[in-house]
Amino acid sequence: MRAFECDLCDFRVAGLRLPFGGVVRVSALSLLLALLAAMLAADPATAQDELTLERLVASPALSGPIPRQVKLSPDGRMAALLKPRADERTRYDLWVVNTETGAERMLVDSKKLGSGAALSEEERMRRERARIGDLTGIVSYDWAPDGRTVLVPLDGDLYLAGLDGTTERLTDTEDTELDAQVSPGGRYVSFVIDGALHVIDRQDGAARQVSPDGSDTVSWGVAEFVAQEEMRRNIGHWWAPGESRLAVARVDESPVEVVTRTAIGAEGTRVYDQRYPAAGTPNAVVDLFLIDPDGGNRIEVDLGPDDDIYLARADWAPDGSALFVQRQSRDQQTLDLLRIDPATGASERLFTETAEDSWLNLHDNLTLLGPDDLLWTSERSGYSHIYRWTGGAWTKLTSGSWMVGEIEAYDPQADALYFTGNLDTPLENHLYRLGPLAGGEPVRLTEAGAWHEVDMDSQGHGAVVTRSSPTQPPQTFLTSGDFTHRTWIERNPLDASHPYAPYLGGHVAPRFGTIEAADGSALLYKLLLPDLAPGERAPVFVQVYGGPGVGRQVTRKWDGRDGLFHQWLVDQGYAVFSVDGRGSPDRGKAFEDNIFRAMGTAEVEDQLTALDWLKRQDFADPERIGVYGWSYGGYMTLKLLEAAPGAYAAGISGAPVTDWTLYDTHYTERYLGDPNADPAVYERAGALADAERIEDPLLLIHGMADDNVVFENSTVLIGRLQQAAIPFDLMVYPGATHRVGGEGRELHLMRTVARFFAREVAGEE
Repeated sequence: MRAFECDLCDFRVAGLRLPFGGVVRVSALSLLLALLAAMLAADPATAQDELTLERLVASPALSGPIPRQVKLSPDGRMAALLKPRADERTRYDLWVVNTETGAERMLVDSKKLGSGAALSEEERMRRERARIGDLTGIVSYDWAPDGRTVLVPLDGDLYLAGLDGTTERLTDTEDTELDAQVSPGGRYVSFVIDGALHVIDRQDGAARQVSPDGSDTVSWGVAEFVAQEEMRRNIGHWWAPGESRLAVARVDESPVEVVTRTAIGAEGTRVYDQRYPAAGTPNAVVDLFLIDPDGGNRIEVDLGPDDDIYLARADWAPDGSALFVQRQSRDQQTLDLLRIDPATGASERLFTETAEDSWLNLHDNLTLLGPDDLLWTSERSGYSHIYRWTGGAWTKLTSGSWMVGEIEAYDPQADALYFTGNLDTPLENHLYRLGPLAGGEPVRLTEAGAWHEVDMDSQGHGAVVTRSSPTQPPQTFLTSGDFTHRTWIERNPLDASHPYAPYLGGHVAPRFGTIEAADGSALLYKLLLPDLAPGERAPVFVQVYGGPGVGRQVTRKWDGRDGLFHQWLVDQGYAVFSVDGRGSPDRGKAFEDNIFRAMGTAEVEDQLTALDWLKRQDFADPERIGVYGWSYGGYMTLKLLEAAPGAYAAGISGAPVTDWTLYDTHYTERYLGDPNADPAVYERAGALADAERIEDPLLLIHGMADDNVVFENSTVLIGRLQQAAIPFDLMVYPGATHRVGGEGRELHLMRTVARFFAREVAGEE
């Protein structure tokens, strides 16, 4: 009997899986008998298709029909949502659901109503900043207050869609109407075009320009760049209840330096002169005005003598008697809450939040209960908690070593407050009820073991809840405030009809745990393991982000396309590992503040601590561990390769910041301060000074039209590496912005990552 050798990479027959890599020596008869036995023993119920990279990017989406922007109608009888098409996963249509019966129907078909007109460059960039640049069709909408119509922006124009199936076209222009809103009483529709605010009076159908003209540097009624990109403020005008007044931001970008953004595409290059406020350079000057709906009675709001501030938030009192403005200092260590008289524009400072040796995180948790009575969240105790401010006196309503997320609602009749937070575990996000406010204890309303996103009506009578877990794609339902009644919006069950059903048998649930950091902090990790024979060690794919604010890797939720790519990697025999180090959010200010004036220090140290732990585990091959990250994660990949040459087998850096002076003011100065005051902080934090220390295989990836982390970040690094004669691999995507979107390019990106890891980490020839 002749034996033979075969190189096996990922070989399956009816559930039989042979190890990743290496040479297996078997007899021909033994192999045949083993294969036949496996086929006979296979359980048809667990049979599965092979998950492929091609299927990851195809339609319908493997995560199922996940709706976006689910919003209750003002009367609560209907819910509207944006739903992807089964045959085109990135195109969305507008649907409505009856909240009592659960019956759903498409209200607006984006293909039938849309004109197909190209979007303006400004609208395209707004979508990029909202991280929806790859979506088409209907990407936003707004309920009219009567609950009978919905305002729908589509292909640059505005439509009113009636629940009876009719549509009315409100605008028909060559330009894109921005920041479209329906007024609280439903009489007016407002929007910005050519930098000027316009209002349509639905009583007479007339459209009027209600602000002065815009210009190349001045606009009225839209949010400035850093507000959209970093402050989570996407609007620039606010209707007062009763529709008597409008608060309107005037943005003057003339002080902002002009940068030339070269958007290199596959079929040509376009050059844009763009006002970009890089760290240490002037910001736009933002003023606030109050005007009547016809444009009359325009007065300026007193925001104080300092122009170099941020207009962080603006909220009207429920009765329209006052406007409340959050004014943030340039260094983001001071925030004032101002009360504005809508008749005169005069301001009164109610209170001030401050931070020493740290920064203040913005939030949307101002809840107005009365003229001198409000709810607020603050991190003054070291954790985000809810406080009540009454006539200048503070009462703390929640406490402990956990974080309040969003205040969702206050029910005055029950004296009950609803909020999200992580009291149970930082791995999960839950809805809690606190009542009565004085002396009550939070009670969790949502199920353990999952992550929940909640949107509640202002008095807590009903909520839209989206939940997911590592083994359940997002599900969305409507519920009463006491959670006794539930109507499904999208159940998304993992049954035989689900797009992911053919691959479910091979789905691997992650394991969670903690690793001790150098300072004693508990670092949360997530681990996915392939099937391993006794004594077998797997190559490891380390997914890193590591930055503040967003991008946590270690949570109990469905991770969408990235998570499905990780499942594919597990199928190829990789272990997939992530750890959230110091500097990441939701763990308290002391945990987060480690990176203050010190990016690239504690979070890098924690990744290396986790790497050392990983190399000691019996499932990991210590010589075959690679690291991959995008954006801040791309920056982290570079810092890790520079800090510990030889520690990783290889690294992939996607769209990295390499020089923080190239990034915007609000984000960068929050953590690193003013580069003009202390340039050494920026030098240490950057990824250029130590670039010559990189000696491990590196793949650098960047979109050539990226307007967030501009392509110059990579070209500067490329020059440094070439000058030092350091070899590296490079993949660029012409026309791609910060997110490489589109089915073909997404597939190409995943194949590129997979091939590099197979060659440099797993050791395939």
